Amino acid sequence: MAALSHGTGASGDEARVSPVVESLSSGTPVDRPRGSAMTRFTILGAGAMGSALATPLRERGHEVHLWGTWLDDHLLDAVAAEKPHPRTGIRVPDGVRLFRSDDLDGALDGADIAVLATSSEGVAPVVSLASRALDSVDVLAVTSKGLLRDESGAVRILPSFIADLFATRGLKAPAIVAVGGPCKANEVAAGRPTASVYGSADEDTARAVGRLVQTDNYRIEPTADVIGLEVSAPLKNVYAIALGYMDGLAEATSEPWHDLKSAVFAQAVLEMAAMSEAMGGSARTVFGLAGTGDLQVTALSGRNRIYGARIGSGQTASQALEAMRVQEQTVEGAAAIGTAVALAAQLVPDPTSRFPLLHAIQAVLEGRVDPLRELVSASLPERIPHE
Repeated sequence: MAALSHGTGASGDEARVSPVVESLSSGTPVDRPRGSAMTRFTILGAGAMGSALATPLRERGHEVHLWGTWLDDHLLDAVAAEKPHPRTGIRVPDGVRLFRSDDLDGALDGADIAVLATSSEGVAPVVSLASRALDSVDVLAVTSKGLLRDESGAVRILPSFIADLFATRGLKAPAIVAVGGPCKANEVAAGRPTASVYGSADEDTARAVGRLVQTDNYRIEPTADVIGLEVSAPLKNVYAIALGYMDGLAEATSEPWHDLKSAVFAQAVLEMAAMSEAMGGSARTVFGLAGTGDLQVTALSGRNRIYGARIGSGQTASQALEAMRVQEQTVEGAAAIGTAVALAAQLVPDPTSRFPLLHAIQAVLEGRVDPLRELVSASLPERIPHE
């Protein structure tokens, strides 16, 4: 049974040495048997993915603190009552300690690794609130996905943005590990086979954290290409809207649109790869689990796909977004489109020609164009001119 805390923090165990500290300092990663004393993880954000990660962590025998933001009270209520988590339909494993939003310090007390699992909109306020407590944490893993603007207006990937939040407060940021790849929260929560990608500028750090978290079914690919991983994570949400549109169109017309959907998929991958390379990342990362894999699973199901399908079936973008808001479903791709387009303009002199599908999706969501015609133009090859 998950225990709920309203104001009393966990007491730190001074004799306990973090396996992460041991592995990073000695260069010899520690991989202890299941069931032995393990690391203390604090998950910041009690939504779908935050709660889902408790499954592999508890399977490995780790201590898990699950902290909910001021928007998560009803989720914590359900978990505390031993009901399935409202977002995943899966019960949170036994042994997880629950913390309300007013007990952030208690949730982080004695933590070796913190996991930031809020929406992109929650990153800045949660990190700002937790920054002093996080100063003593070894590693901050980030499952949040998005592109954020800094104070100068420049668009940043989340690890860079988070590091600056610490720096502006005169604090040293923990080692940051980005978490991405084709992971549906309900499947992670259920313990189904899942391939995730953990990225850090120091790949050994990603590998050490991955070694602590991995199970037979939750496997991790470490990478040093944080840029490729972090560009893929928010952009696939944007491109999944266009793929969902094709599904909605098929439902509305009772006709398949597989050929066009395949062209949209291919163009989406090419544009994600181009964005990664323009930022200094690798196209190869995008062509693997972090990009193609994540886009595939997002296009099969999820809120971005559903949003696009609503538009494809005849709703306007604003009608579709409002319908999902009523159902408490956040559409990450709709929130990310503006910053994604701004990032493209920030990186290349001809963003519209380099990223035609990205700009087509923006035009569709703004209601400025005929969606089908615009997506066809952005995804099919140009006509071969007469000689």
